[in-house]
Amino acid sequence: MRAGIALGSNVGDRLLALQSALLAVQTITGVSTPVLCSSIYETAPVESGAEAGPFLNAVMEVEYEGTPFLLLKALQAIESQMGRPDQRARNAPRTIDLDILYMGELQSSVPHLQLPHPRLHLRRFVLEPLAEIQPALLLPGQERPIKEILTRLEDPASVERAESQWGAL
Repeated sequence: MRAGIALGSNVGDRLLALQSALLAVQTITGVSTPVLCSSIYETAPVESGAEAGPFLNAVMEVEYEGTPFLLLKALQAIESQMGRPDQRARNAPRTIDLDILYMGELQSSVPHLQLPHPRLHLRRFVLEPLAEIQPALLLPGQERPIKEILTRLEDPASVERAESQWGAL
């Protein structure tokens, strides 16, 4: 099943963190190619406090054979290996942030795994890269495709394609 994953970093070498996370996700058991990956975007932090620096964000889509909970556990293990503490303030600055955006047509409302991601349709920093790779995607519970949601979004956040891109991976 197709799974969308958001990647973000605003601490340390942000580009290296995204590159490392992208490669690590591709090694998760059950993930197979081809993998779609957006450009990298630089974005202002959202609800992260005055000390937070800008993020680099991207979205990838993978083919995944497994449960949402196994994928979540694998993504959390990558975050931990890359230095993200288990206990942290909500929206605190971080070396890496990996979020499942959607998994096919699955819907979940359990506390630790809501699918599709409950704020996906409200966040320009997710919609911009997602619209780049899947503009016609219609998520469960939405009436409009991603590209149309993006064009109607009233989020004034700055989301700019970063000069630094993936490079030779």
